[in-house]
Amino acid sequence: MGEEILSSQFSMEDHARFRARLEEETRLLQQYFDEQQFSSAEPVAGFELEAWLLDRDQLSPLAANELFLKRLDNPLASPELASFNFELNNTPHSLSGHVFSCMHNELKRQWQQCREVAKQIEAELLIIGILPTLSNDDLSLGNMSNMARYRALNREALRRRKGRPLVFDINGREHLRITHRDVMLESATTSFQIHMQMNLAQSVRLFNASLILSAPMVALTANSPFLFGKDLWDETRIPLFEQAVAVGGFEDAAFGPIHRVSFGDGYVRESLMECFTDNLQHYPVLLPVEFDDRPSQLHHLRVHNGTIWRWNRPLIGFDDDGTIHLRLEQRVLPAGPSIVDSIANAAFFYGAVYALANEETAPEQRLAFNHVRDNFYRAARLGLAASFNWFDGHQVNARELLLEVLLPLARSGLQQLGVALTDSQEYLQIIEQRLRNNINGACWQRAWVAKHGCDMQALTEAYLRRQESGEPLHGWTI
Repeated sequence: MGEEILSSQFSMEDHARFRARLEEETRLLQQYFDEQQFSSAEPVAGFELEAWLLDRDQLSPLAANELFLKRLDNPLASPELASFNFELNNTPHSLSGHVFSCMHNELKRQWQQCREVAKQIEAELLIIGILPTLSNDDLSLGNMSNMARYRALNREALRRRKGRPLVFDINGREHLRITHRDVMLESATTSFQIHMQMNLAQSVRLFNASLILSAPMVALTANSPFLFGKDLWDETRIPLFEQAVAVGGFEDAAFGPIHRVSFGDGYVRESLMECFTDNLQHYPVLLPVEFDDRPSQLHHLRVHNGTIWRWNRPLIGFDDDGTIHLRLEQRVLPAGPSIVDSIANAAFFYGAVYALANEETAPEQRLAFNHVRDNFYRAARLGLAASFNWFDGHQVNARELLLEVLLPLARSGLQQLGVALTDSQEYLQIIEQRLRNNINGACWQRAWVAKHGCDMQALTEAYLRRQESGEPLHGWTI
């Protein structure tokens, strides 16, 4: 979804041609799986960080990403759906040695460059799951980024819904119900997406381990309690995004159980090819752009996969020498609260997922998928206070699980990966302190409001200044 397209309007012939190319490339990918034609390189780490541009005075969304990105002139930065959001990517790093300090230093340099450019256009920058000062009026088509692919996505989504509006309805600590007619509700959410390149032999176990870890990761990192002034879930971003792209499967299934944003309905059984087969069989094409590339580039398959937003998503990519590779994209984490917290979250995930995937007994054999999915939504609603169904029928509090079971597992996993002990200690210590203080971003925001009142602009100001300090969340004052 990161590339621009030439047209935002498509004919039925465009859809038919794309479908034919998609079928051809899906058959070819099946052949690659059958013949095990994937890179066997060591694990590689990467991420995408989405951020907000804010008006300096009101700390409300500033629709200026085109000007901002032009002045920034960084190939690793790109526009998001709304013109007040943008995305930063990092350079992929081998998941060993001083990987996290390298990623941290690179991101700090990028962020400092972004802040300097933001000052030039009298803007502020923020990383947070949902911006507290955001209003429903901000989510208008007038604030859509000036790119054909976003106009096309909106047009196709409306066509698939037959013009019916979206009804967003969520019961949290308070109740919010609104109606929206376009895809712009999606831009109310920003995330920190973790990528992990993996070899074929480990891919099923890593993917299933990532599914299992989704709930604990949400509890640990929740940072989106407020939307339009309402106090909802700890990670309101989860139900918001699921309802913002309410375009499902073919025809009668469009509003049924198959959704384009979903946690899924089961573990991967034998190979990640199962996900791409499902893509072909269950999801109509949203962006039927035809490319001149050879089928071996799988361009149409990758574009189609980019319009199906599983919370854990398999990705196809290519090494520098052209060898095809598999990546895992863990999409459940919100942006923020700070740069160093983001790197710590990544370190925790990589260590825990690697150790869990390499346990003697496959973890998916010890926990039914319906419990994994239920845990995920409990974590989104309740954060660290959630109760999870866990291995072998045990029930455990989210915070206790993270602190007593998964944190030691993450340390073990980073050691197995060959990550430098200094890196492991530095970043996992941040996770430990956060857990011992029983805090995540949602807890901090609510504690601030409890003390200072429900002033979303003042909350945003307080959050921004603490984020700018560079201190990790567990050191933030209320």
